[in-house]
Formats: sequence, C-alpha cells, structure tokens
Amino acid sequence: MSLVLPSYPPPRYTGDNGEVSARLTRSDVPPDLAFGGTTYRYLATKESTDGDFGLYRVDIAPAGGGPGPHFHKTMSESFFVLSGSMRMHDGRDWVDASAGDYLYVPPGGVHGFRNESQEPASILILFTPGAPREGYFEGLPGLADMTDEQRREFFIGHDNY
Repeated sequence: MSLVLPSYPPPRYTGDNGEVSARLTRSDVPPDLAFGGTTYRYLATKESTDGDFGLYRVDIAPAGGGPGPHFHKTMSESFFVLSGSMRMHDGRDWVDASAGDYLYVPPGGVHGFRNESQEPASILILFTPGAPREGYFEGLPGLADMTDEQRREFFIGHDNY
C-alpha cells in the first residue's frame, strides 16, 4: 500500500531550519479605527502578510448597521461571527447569523452584513488575497461629504460593486 499525499502549492520558504517571524497581536491593543459605533482592528494586512490575506476584527454597536449587498471582483471575503448576532446577505436573502457561524463569499459573490440587533456584535472578516482594505475602512466616514460621482469612484477604486 502506498501513501497518497495531497497536493500542496509550491514552497514559498526555502530554508532548512525555519525562522523566527511570527507576529502576535494582543487583545488589549486599541482599535485602529473607530467611527459611528463601529471599531476596526487591523489584525493582519496585505502588507504584513505579503499579500496573502487581510484579517480584521470589526465590533459593531447595537443597531449599528453595515453595508448592503455588494460584490468584489478581486478577492474573496469570509465572515466569522465572534459574538452577538448579525444579518448576513448570502447572495439570495438576508439570513440570521450568530456566534460561531461562518459565511464564505467567493470573488463575484453578492453579500452584505449588518447588526440589526439591540446588542453589540463582533465579527472577523478575512479577505484573500490581501487587499488594501484599510483605505476603504478609513474612507467610510467621509462618504456623506462626497458627491455621487466621488462615492462611485471610491467604491469602484476599492473593488466594491
């Protein structure tokens, strides 16, 4: 009997002994961005992962809202509910999601999320490959001051359709 091994991608690390390169982000680090009752923690960015992924913790106040249905052309997006309850758009309809629930959205998949409950909610959002989402998050507070054309350019420039 021969051992059947799965196919892995080609090696990206070519050393023989490994290296000290791990990064730990502590839970007591202040948020990177806070506005409108929502806080963002940039756990791993495109820059810190060499473009592999971006991972963000988003804490949303009670009835804090969120983006309506949209899609991305360049990346997948995954959501993991840490606490509270969320409404997630799965491409067909808005569905309830609670702590421990996970939603994967491939590139082109219509999705959205929002906190409609009277309790705070926390989620992890994973983008693959990594994209400069920090600029998108940091631009959200300025949307109200933009013209319709500026908003359109902002969304398209950040791969939101």
